[in-house]
Amino acid sequence: MPTTPSSTVHDVALIFEGGGMRAALTSAVVAALLDAGIYCDFVTGISAGSSNTVNYLARDPQRARRSFVEFVSDPRFGSWRTFARGEGWFNARYIYEETSLPDQALPLDFETFQANDAAFAIGAFRCGDGQEVYWGRDDVATLRDLLVRVRASSTMPVLMPPVTIDGQVYVDGALGPTGGIALDAARAAGYERFLIILTQERGYVKEPLRYPGFYRRHFRRYPAVADALLSRFHRYNETREEVFELERSGQAMVFAPEIMPISNGERNVAKLAAAHQLGLAQAGREVGAWKEFCGLA
Repeated sequence: MPTTPSSTVHDVALIFEGGGMRAALTSAVVAALLDAGIYCDFVTGISAGSSNTVNYLARDPQRARRSFVEFVSDPRFGSWRTFARGEGWFNARYIYEETSLPDQALPLDFETFQANDAAFAIGAFRCGDGQEVYWGRDDVATLRDLLVRVRASSTMPVLMPPVTIDGQVYVDGALGPTGGIALDAARAAGYERFLIILTQERGYVKEPLRYPGFYRRHFRRYPAVADALLSRFHRYNETREEVFELERSGQAMVFAPEIMPISNGERNVAKLAAAHQLGLAQAGREVGAWKEFCGLA
């Protein structure tokens, strides 16, 4: 097994929010954390945040960027054609389960990931009973075990086909009780202080989905998914309020983009690269405060 830096932070949980291609900006935070030697011993993420989690634990800032910037130019990334074939608007099996293999487009250093001494939790939503499930090291003996769980966590309903693991069907973990910010996983692991990486600006408020009838029809086999989708805005907004209250009380350090110039479905490489640069610039201004919060200054 390769030698990797041991954890340097033992009382702060690192939490990555999802947000699809908005992670082009927050993947820059992965680079800033690693460059600063901020190695938290517990990290959790949902949806795109699970990819940031994996790249952070693999100590790979270049892969973090490529995953959300250059990779969209891959002709197999996804389109209406793959959507029509049932493979998803984002070609999920290819993106998550094929490209991370050795000699593929985004090879993951699984040895370094496994050698890392930090614990992790990757969250997905179980369609049958509407429960959030968090997977950790005990669940990922192999690279494929990890990849299918990152795919499940990142499976945006409607746009990507659900994922079956051990006979259970899963979609995006953002449908769970915290709306996509894995504060519950960090607390369950015993943490009371948090470094939280958000993908929306501080003033953002999520609005209810339109056309609820469509979602109820589309997920008639899994009514828990439709219920969670339609009520998610409440849980998400409540969790954000809690996050900022934790920040005010000194229990959390929060990164929230000063500007989020892209949507979760952005495909323009130049715009994604510009968002990443914004993230690098903001992280560079804030990383000193992160180190102080984590006891490394």
